Amino acid sequence: MNDPEIKSPRAKKGPPKPSFCLSIFNSPPFYLTLLLLSFYVGYFTATSNSSSSAPATTTNNLASATAAMTLPPEIDNFRVAPNCIDPIPTDLIRETILTRVYGGASPFDNFPPPHVANSLRHRSLKGWGSKGAVFRHLIEEVRPKIIIEVGTFLGASAVHMATLTRQLGLDDTLILCIDDFRGWPGFREQFQFINHINGDVMLLYQFMQNVVYSNVTDSVLPLPFSTGSTLSRLCQWGVTADLIEIDAGHEFNSAWSDINRAFRLLRPGGVMFGHDYFRMGDNRGVRRAVNLFAQIYGLRVQTDGEHWVIHTS
Repeated sequence: MNDPEIKSPRAKKGPPKPSFCLSIFNSPPFYLTLLLLSFYVGYFTATSNSSSSAPATTTNNLASATAAMTLPPEIDNFRVAPNCIDPIPTDLIRETILTRVYGGASPFDNFPPPHVANSLRHRSLKGWGSKGAVFRHLIEEVRPKIIIEVGTFLGASAVHMATLTRQLGLDDTLILCIDDFRGWPGFREQFQFINHINGDVMLLYQFMQNVVYSNVTDSVLPLPFSTGSTLSRLCQWGVTADLIEIDAGHEFNSAWSDINRAFRLLRPGGVMFGHDYFRMGDNRGVRRAVNLFAQIYGLRVQTDGEHWVIHTS
């Protein structure tokens, strides 16, 4: 009888070893690298596309230079680049605003409407720094045809500027007042005389009443919308100004947005200025925004009383 075949023992099989490629795909560093690569590809693609689609026309050489400037990443996040067109003639600006905003009629026609007439004071021009010497200084220096005021409230400074332009023989100067005329939460605790109807505060109507009472309806036009959307739209309409006052939101983001958007509307040689440069602790608000803006664009900040001033020439 033949001996049975003796088979050599086999090693016990373990789980199959993963391949080198599979090991890489399953490793956390691989996915982190892939995520970072996707981010950078998307970022540079978006930057390239936005640059290639930018309009060929800008309001002036200064705006073109600022649009092309490369900013540090932490500042680039706050960059404002509205879609602007070439400036329209100054004598068409009033007509453009009346047509596009008010359907061709003056907002002061048949003012006040009956439902608010009994809620208004004849005159109420409360403001802050609204008659500072800076207004006369800059109007005498610039002799503006168009003034834009960003942040108006009851119109004290607008009425003061309208009065100054007439005293200086600048009868055709137009002042565009940008404000949503909503105030801020709780402002009626300080201004109880401002009435409201079903929560709708009468700021716009009281502003208009102040303009009518002061007999400057030919010089002042309200734009009752948010500052950011209005400044961007004016740029798209080709509206520019010789003198721009910034006095709306006082926190950094609001001031930064208003300053950058308004800068695109300045004519060559124009001047931008604003209030609240010396507010306590405002190195976190207006002053920080003004100084950072001037540093980035190589401009000089001057002061006149409580106001900051930036010349573009």
